[in-house]
Amino acid sequence: MPNILEWIGYLASLIVLVSLVMSSLKKLRWINLIGATMFAAYGFLIHALPVGFMNAGIVLVDIYYLVQMYKKKDYFSLLKLGTQTEYFNYFMSFYKENIESFMDVESDLEDPKYVKLFILRNTIPAGIVVSKIKDEKTLEIIIDYVVPAYRDFKMGHFLYEEQKDFFISQGYETLLTKPGNEKHQNYLKRMGFIPESIDGEFYYLKNLNQI
Repeated sequence: MPNILEWIGYLASLIVLVSLVMSSLKKLRWINLIGATMFAAYGFLIHALPVGFMNAGIVLVDIYYLVQMYKKKDYFSLLKLGTQTEYFNYFMSFYKENIESFMDVESDLEDPKYVKLFILRNTIPAGIVVSKIKDEKTLEIIIDYVVPAYRDFKMGHFLYEEQKDFFISQGYETLLTKPGNEKHQNYLKRMGFIPESIDGEFYYLKNLNQI
């Protein structure tokens, strides 16, 4: 029967393993930091100094990179796509399976009724927004997707808070979108969307004039 120290070692190993499957670098660093801290304690407690010192070093490395991540200033911008859609099609094809795991995707996105925006993060196309006009004051978001490495809610905050004027200047008062899976719905709630039934259909709605 494993004793308490062995259980600490097993748990530390599991946490480090979990950290390696994180798509977000920030989550990877945080979870790895916890695992390495436990491993360092485990190593010192069983008097395995190489294990203790090596993992203490990993703790310091994780702390260093986390500090750099939180100090780093990110620059966001929106890039509206015109008729040139070659990169858009490549992006959608590459992430198609992952996008569809969060939300339903309409088939004919080539239709000019769709407004397509890339969200750039430090000039990198890190997200895509596809929308269409529901009525003169309402814009329906069809796709709101961020690539795995950048899912820290900063992109959503930029789009739905910092860029409110972008939508308001075009006459829109309301954004709405259909619900996706549970994770997508939790994201929408965090971005200020509220569930509402419209014409017998279920949507998430955000009032742009609400403070």
